Amino acid sequence: MKIVVLDGRTLNDDPRAWSGLDAFGAVEYHDVTAPDEVAERASGAEVLIINKCPIRADLIAGLPDLRFIAVTATGFDCVDVEAAKGREIVVSNVRGYSTDSVAQVTFALILELTLHVGLHSDAVLAGEWAAQPDFSIRKSPLIELAGKTLGIVGLGRIGRRVAEVAGAFGMNVIAHRPSGKPPAPDDPIPAFALEDLFRRADVVTLHCPLTPKTKGLVNRELLRLAKPTAFLINTGRGPLVVEQDLADALNEGLIAGAGVDVVSREPIDPANPLLKAKNIVITPHIAWATAEARERLMAATVENVAAYAAGKPINLVG
Repeated sequence: MKIVVLDGRTLNDDPRAWSGLDAFGAVEYHDVTAPDEVAERASGAEVLIINKCPIRADLIAGLPDLRFIAVTATGFDCVDVEAAKGREIVVSNVRGYSTDSVAQVTFALILELTLHVGLHSDAVLAGEWAAQPDFSIRKSPLIELAGKTLGIVGLGRIGRRVAEVAGAFGMNVIAHRPSGKPPAPDDPIPAFALEDLFRRADVVTLHCPLTPKTKGLVNRELLRLAKPTAFLINTGRGPLVVEQDLADALNEGLIAGAGVDVVSREPIDPANPLLKAKNIVITPHIAWATAEARERLMAATVENVAAYAAGKPINLVG
């Protein structure tokens, strides 16, 4: 069985780290694969392992040997699942590996926006604290989270974990479910329409999947409903937000700040309007990437291939 890893670098750029796949076939490893290289490198493969390489219908049609696609991520929008299904190609993803890591980065962004730890550290290192008589200096307003309302858009594994962490900070938690699925009668997290959530929340954090329904979910009309003291956090998918609308909202003071770990085009376009927006923190899609999360992701990917090889595929999508 020929197994081709098309873009392994983001998970682990050491080919030896992929040795767990050797038991199932001949492994061909590539750090990164450009779109115009995918067809040639995927030729003859029974198994493709991908992270972000686009696997579309025309490519699938030209790969008669392909039987299994393993996505080294939770999101699988890079694969035309319907085209794969039409060819009886199995597609698996990895769920839950980064739940704690994403929740941690979500609060890292919230804490940076409310406390500006980096700004205060820079001031100390620049000599500002030593140069004045007071025992404490404040470079920005300092905001306490206890008693504030966190609005979570999307209550999957990550959204639930973020709610737990928010509770530890003493925050009130409300949620919106883009899926439209009603909450269980005993769900302790109150459900609100999206517009009401934006009106009520001091912090809104996005944890829903990217679908045709959720693309551009956060736009100017929605941001205008938010409190001028509110913060927006996006560790989900960049296209959930209309970036020009968010930049305008920040620059016009419609909201107080934003923290994003994802953008619509990655790596970020130098012309992205968020780069010139006020009061924004941008991290380079790191929420999934702790060492522990990547170890879990690698192990689960090997398990997915092993299950396929045994004729009992797991973690199926579509």
